[in-house]
Amino acid sequence: PAMEAEALPVISGLGLKRDSPPSLPPPAPATTFSGRVSSSSSDDKGNSSPSSVEVSVVCSGKCKVHGVDNIGTVPAALMTYLALSELRDPRVDLVISAGTAGGFAARGAAIGDVFCATAFANHDRRIPLAKFDDYGTWRSDAHPAPRMAAALGLKSGPVSTGNSLDWHDLDMASMSSGGAAVKDMEASGVAWACSLHGVPLLALKSVTDIVDGGKPAEEEFLANLATASEALHVALRGALEFVAGKGVDE
Repeated sequence: PAMEAEALPVISGLGLKRDSPPSLPPPAPATTFSGRVSSSSSDDKGNSSPSSVEVSVVCSGKCKVHGVDNIGTVPAALMTYLALSELRDPRVDLVISAGTAGGFAARGAAIGDVFCATAFANHDRRIPLAKFDDYGTWRSDAHPAPRMAAALGLKSGPVSTGNSLDWHDLDMASMSSGGAAVKDMEASGVAWACSLHGVPLLALKSVTDIVDGGKPAEEEFLANLATASEALHVALRGALEFVAGKGVDE
C-alpha cells in the first residue's frame, strides 16, 4: 500500500510487526512490516493440512519535504524495485499491489468492492511518437488468478494508473478505450518494477469513489477510505490464505 491509512487495517489484522531496522534501508523512505499468515489447505479428498506464507508489507513512507504519504507511480516503482532487490531471505515469489482506487459504475463497481486486476496500463503518459505511444501506455497483464477471485468473491477487470486523483478528458478517453474497471495511482509503476525482476504480480484494489459518478473524487475518497480499507484487509487476508501452500501457477 502507498498510504499508511490503507495499510494499517492490513498490518494489524494480519498481526504483522514493524521491521527494526526497516528491510529497505535509508535513504529509502519506506516503512516495512513482516510476519507469517497461516491457513488450512485441502486436497482433492477434503483432507486439511496447515500451511503458511511469509509476508512483507512495504509502504512508501512519508515525503520529507511535505510530510504526507508518498503516493504515485514513482514511489511505487522505487519501493517495489528495492523490495525485490533487498528481500532475499526468503526471496519474493509473488507481489500483490494492494490499495484503494476509483471504480467505474459502467464496469459494475460500487463503494467497498474489491477488484482483482486482470491487466495494467497508464492513462496519462501521452507520447505521440512512433513506438513511444505504446511505451507510454505500457499495457501488461496481471498474473492470472481466476480461481482465487472466484473463491473470494472478488470482481475482476483492468486497472488504469495515473498520477492525479482527478482526471482530464484525455485520461477518460484512454481509460474508456482500455476498458478500465478501476483507476489507481500505483499499479503500473509496480508492474514495471516487477517486469524487470521477472516476478509475477497481482493487484487488489478496493473502491473508495466512483470515477463516472459525477461526485468529486477527493470528497468520496475521504468519506469512504475507512470502509474501503477494511474491505481491502478482508480481501488481502483471504488472498494470502488462498496462496499459502500453493505454487504461483495454482
